[in-house]
Amino acid sequence: MSESAPSSAGSTAEVPESGPDKGAYGAPEEGWRSLDRRTLLVTAVVTAGVVLGAGVPTAVGMAGGGMPLGEVLAWVLAGAGLVIGAGTGGDYVRWRRTRYRVGPERAELHTGLFLLKRRSLARERIRSVDLTANVLLRILGLVKVRIGTGEQTGGESTLELDPVTRAEGERLRRELLARATEESGAYGEGALAAFDRKWIRYAPLSFLAPVLGASAVGGVLQVSEWFGAQSRLFDWLGDFFRATTVLGGSLILLAGMGLAGAVGALGLWIEMWWNYRLEREAGGTLRVRRGLLTSRSVSIEERRLRGVEVVEPLGVRMVGAARVDAVATGLAHEDEDERTEAKALLPAAPRTLADTVAARVLREPVSPTRGATLIPHPRAARGRRLRWALGYALAPVAVLTVLGLLLTDVLLYVAAAGAAVLLPVAVLLALDAYRNLGHGLSGRYLVTRSGTLARTTVALQRGGVIGWRVRQSVFQRRAGLLTLTATTAAGSGGYSVHDAAEGEGLAFAESAVPGLLAPFLVRSGTRSRSYG
Repeated sequence: MSESAPSSAGSTAEVPESGPDKGAYGAPEEGWRSLDRRTLLVTAVVTAGVVLGAGVPTAVGMAGGGMPLGEVLAWVLAGAGLVIGAGTGGDYVRWRRTRYRVGPERAELHTGLFLLKRRSLARERIRSVDLTANVLLRILGLVKVRIGTGEQTGGESTLELDPVTRAEGERLRRELLARATEESGAYGEGALAAFDRKWIRYAPLSFLAPVLGASAVGGVLQVSEWFGAQSRLFDWLGDFFRATTVLGGSLILLAGMGLAGAVGALGLWIEMWWNYRLEREAGGTLRVRRGLLTSRSVSIEERRLRGVEVVEPLGVRMVGAARVDAVATGLAHEDEDERTEAKALLPAAPRTLADTVAARVLREPVSPTRGATLIPHPRAARGRRLRWALGYALAPVAVLTVLGLLLTDVLLYVAAAGAAVLLPVAVLLALDAYRNLGHGLSGRYLVTRSGTLARTTVALQRGGVIGWRVRQSVFQRRAGLLTLTATTAAGSGGYSVHDAAEGEGLAFAESAVPGLLAPFLVRSGTRSRSYG
């Protein structure tokens, strides 16, 4: 059986299986290792949990249809046994046909039954080795290891070992991320931040709380439908509103949703951030460990770090807190949630601590996100934000007004109430968004700040900027504004300076990275103009 030659970054070859592959599944002395056999137990337990969750409402529905209880149990248990057996059997085949090894130059993974998949990553291209373990894996002393290059090439840029022992996961992490030890100086190895119970108070202030509250309402409706009690639930709601005023009843229900959302946000925060610890390891690696039931370990090489983001969601910002994210290359993940988790360095914490952690991460005496003097933006930028905000606020009011004129006067009252609430809020948010605009330079970093619902301050290494993208709409051109985007291989790929003054913005880009934008500028007096 032949294998395609690997590229420098990694390769994947798929070959029809025609017989035993002694090269892939050789003797232990050849360096090939197998996954932990307890994966079969994990699969059986997880499948049983899924079957139980689906089987209970199914059994209730069948029993409600008049089928005898004994027959219902027989059908449900037979189906459960078939599903659990099939799932465990499939995982047994996967376990038998999966081998991996780490050589001097490449990390390799071979798996597959009828179609043999061979993946390999060059060790010098490996940028992350993340360990994750849910509660069942933790009980068994196992972890899932994800080895990646951080490239946007889907599954071909990652190897996933699910599961191996925790000791084996730690060995792989140390071996694959081993780098020559750097001079530690004043910013040596050790803890940069650790879990503080006081941070829990910020959890209900996130935007996740109302989302979880609404989800709780949907969950109650779904469960009531499973058990045939949805009509009784609506009857109870009708009696409840008849016993109170519509306004009072609505406020009580909203308060209940808010409480459910706050409790859910607290639980989710504790699960995600319990036992949090950020530390710098020998060789220049930042490691974040966290999690209550599901433990997570994410490593970021400092040589891939290009800056930090200090993010302040509105509710958290009102109480003087912020979170810190990394701007680094090699954090690409197939899933957006995974990408968000991979870059998180600090949960919502007091803003002074967030700036301190950012400075420690960047090995700077003062964080650029706090020490930079930001240039304010022209008043024309404020006018643009006011117009946008009023447009968004008036759109639903206009729709309700039209419907009220066509259908019923009640909608006109709703439109008036909506205008009375939405317009002042929109103006306040627009003014806040304008105040938050700013950009500047701080040593090796360019700093940009924007946003109101989630104000973000980004400190990006000037040496990490690989290009500038200049955008100017018709309305911006008339107002003498433009939007500059510093493109980089790190983080989201680009960080913008929104609605800066035309001449000043171009001068800022030229000062931040001298020579990069100059060939595209035409100077006339003190004014610069961009073409293309």
